[in-house]
Amino acid sequence: MAENKKGVRLTHITKTFQVPGSKNRVEAVKDVSLTIEPGSFVTLLGPSGCGKTTTLRMIAGFEAPDAGDIYLGDERINDLPPNKRDTAMVFQSYALLPHYSVFDNVAYGLKIRRLSKEEIRRRVTDILRLVELSGMEDRMPAQLSGGQQQRVALARSLVLEPGVLLFDEPLSNLDAKLRVTMRTEIRRIQKKVGITAIYVTHDQAEAMSLSDRIVIMNGGRIEQNGTPKEIYYHPASRFVADFIGEANFLEGKVLKTLDEGKRALFCVEGQEIEVNNYAGAGEGDPAALVLRPESVALSEEGQLSCVVTVSTFMGAYQYYQVKVGDLTVQLMDYGPAGKRIYEEGEEACLRFDTEGVYIL
Repeated sequence: MAENKKGVRLTHITKTFQVPGSKNRVEAVKDVSLTIEPGSFVTLLGPSGCGKTTTLRMIAGFEAPDAGDIYLGDERINDLPPNKRDTAMVFQSYALLPHYSVFDNVAYGLKIRRLSKEEIRRRVTDILRLVELSGMEDRMPAQLSGGQQQRVALARSLVLEPGVLLFDEPLSNLDAKLRVTMRTEIRRIQKKVGITAIYVTHDQAEAMSLSDRIVIMNGGRIEQNGTPKEIYYHPASRFVADFIGEANFLEGKVLKTLDEGKRALFCVEGQEIEVNNYAGAGEGDPAALVLRPESVALSEEGQLSCVVTVSTFMGAYQYYQVKVGDLTVQLMDYGPAGKRIYEEGEEACLRFDTEGVYIL
């Protein structure tokens, strides 16, 4: 199957929908261009209504773009129906046939393609072994757990040996613990098979743990396309910084740029600090300093003076809220055993690595 993996390319894709009960139309996807490399795992991530599911459905062929082109490998597929595209979809609802056994559910697509009984049995047996469901061939869907049903749905798509595997929020119906287990399994199987995977979710943890690259969408457009580390440590916009993980935004002003814009002298609440200047804000520009709660600690000495307003022991970490002037900052000091614990009302300093913060 790894030899069959294909890349996907979207060029200036746009999709509009009619608003029910109105003559107005809404742009669900706006001039999106994206290249997905063969064999990679790419997640479309964003809030509800951002256009990620519509984009996936256009790749699958369930929706047609109003403008732009979709390529699977070197083939333009705009006009191909879903069953003629070299893709397979894993749905949120599993969509298993309730009166078919596990074997027959997985074999269904192969029977439609009129493969021989011997070839069907070989491929179904191999794929059930891959998803660790060997020995369950005769069970009915109602006899399976949610995680097992999801594995059957995954096997049913993989057994067709598609060039691209599409996932439409496949884990949203599972409980939190099982979601963690299943996302690990999905990534393991994708790596072993080597298939190109495009995954849609609004769950940040899923996106971070599964993906080679994450495409953040907002309002029908791509806000940022990068690796999980790039998205987390170097967000391209305030929306991305706020959407991925927790973030503090300290409003201030760029006083001076240094090293051709690589660093900057930044003023926040009358205090001056030197930080990396990833967004390239110019001298005199208002901007925000972005601090991740886990990347900053309280100390006797540091970059910004503050006053502790909340100090709570949370087991794995000490949770603080502090005031820098009129601004509130949240931080988590992990492994608090043996550390100096600051109490409410105490004065302290925020200490952080200038490589770990950035200006937007």
